[in-house]
Amino acid sequence: MSAPAIGVLIVDDSAVVRQHLGARLRQSGIDVIGAVAGPAFAMQHMNRVWPDVLVIDPGLDGADFLHQVMAVRATPVVLCTDSSADVARLITAGVSAVITKPRTGLKAFVEEHSAEIVRAVRAAATSARRIPRPAGHGPVPTTDRVVVLGTSTGGTKALEMVLPVLPPSTPGMVIVQHMPENFTAAFAQRLDAMCRVQVAEAVDGAEVRPGRVLIAPGGRHTELVRHGTGYRVRVFDGPPVNRHRPSVDVLFRSAARAAGASATGIIMTGMGGDGARGLLEMRQAGAFTVAQDAASCVVHGMPHEAVQLGAVLREVPLTNIAEMIRRYG
Repeated sequence: MSAPAIGVLIVDDSAVVRQHLGARLRQSGIDVIGAVAGPAFAMQHMNRVWPDVLVIDPGLDGADFLHQVMAVRATPVVLCTDSSADVARLITAGVSAVITKPRTGLKAFVEEHSAEIVRAVRAAATSARRIPRPAGHGPVPTTDRVVVLGTSTGGTKALEMVLPVLPPSTPGMVIVQHMPENFTAAFAQRLDAMCRVQVAEAVDGAEVRPGRVLIAPGGRHTELVRHGTGYRVRVFDGPPVNRHRPSVDVLFRSAARAAGASATGIIMTGMGGDGARGLLEMRQAGAFTVAQDAASCVVHGMPHEAVQLGAVLREVPLTNIAEMIRRYG
């Protein structure tokens, strides 16, 4: 049985490199799924199709871009750059191999070094596929429960029905509600006045603890990170994922990594598919997963996509979401 094709995305501001390297990789049986001029274009492409390996000349913002990529999904990287790059910082961001290229004579460089680049790509893809995953595909177990929730269109009113009935003993919660920058703080304050749990806009490093609900700030991504046997949030800048910032997928994928079977993931009313794949990763990591049903959604897009992917264990009406949190959170 032949090995699966390696999907590569080339990120380089040189059209010569994109054209000639892409041709050489294809000749070697590697599937070039795209060739783009910079990180912003790369993220747009990766929102549609995620590569097995990135081949990049990072430019000035390369390390930031790679950290953003790794926050979403660990991805092998072959760095192909001139000597001006901050290679040390880039390696800490997840680079698998480094190939130095000249600033001029790029076509000749590709011709001379294409075999080396092909070997590096194949090695990066192979090493990624051989990395063992722990039993259950989750992190080290913790007794601390956590709930992550994602919603969009119709979500503000839905949350006003769910959160006020939760008791102070509710496990720590982190919520992504698609909302523009400068609106989430006021929304969190409004919810806090209505609830027995504490509701606040998330800030970088905030502790996730029982009785507290953190709302991801508009315009920035929020992810769950392990802190001892508990959790904190990481709030960071980055390009939109699934056209959203904050993105539900970013939060859910981080919960799969940080909490595994100790998490409950809930996807509620909203347009599009943000959160569906992240919820699937949570289920695969052992989490309990819930979707709001079609009849009670303003827009059933996000929950529908999650159900279609097989990411959902229970589908319930909005009036039962709080009971799911109390029972399984």
